[in-house]
Amino acid sequence: MSQISLPLDWTSRGTGEIFMLSESNRLAVRHLDHWGVWPMRTSILTGPAKSGRSTLGRLFVRKTGGKIIDDARGFDEEMLFHAWNDAQLGHYPLLLIADCPPAMWDIALPDLRSRLAAAPHVAIEEPDDALTLALIEKGLADCGAAWSPDLPAFLHRRVERSYAGIAAVIACLNDASLSQSRKISVPFAKETLQNAGLADI
Repeated sequence: MSQISLPLDWTSRGTGEIFMLSESNRLAVRHLDHWGVWPMRTSILTGPAKSGRSTLGRLFVRKTGGKIIDDARGFDEEMLFHAWNDAQLGHYPLLLIADCPPAMWDIALPDLRSRLAAAPHVAIEEPDDALTLALIEKGLADCGAAWSPDLPAFLHRRVERSYAGIAAVIACLNDASLSQSRKISVPFAKETLQNAGLADI
């Protein structure tokens, strides 16, 4: 997977947090990278579950000194409204993170609704092929089970192209491997995933 050249380093080595860059999140990362030219001090970042949106937000805060509100869709409206105004007055970036665009939020405060409608919105997309393979490899490397070298390519051809789907497959294989004290070979993965209904094999 090719890396995107960015002024900011989207890897926090001190905390171990890594945000993997690909075409699936390129536009979102570039938008955060150029926060200084946002038309207002606040932007909205959305993405699917397990897409790393919260990780990206935390890295954004460390790099810019700004603030984030995670799960902004479920945040108290009055507090969200004041946080918005404070960012404008304090001249710092505020990133609102949610699972869907503001148009899908149930907002009662008219002033907040108008502000959200005017704010820039960027989205992390579901993983492309390159990111899917990278996430599989990283997930296997991070898990506690042993696995065969041909496993990532095997999984890459079969798993659902979603962050949640990839995470579920890795967790399922890791749990089965540890509980049975078996290495994750391709035949073992095939049998385990077929039984769990997690891959169309």
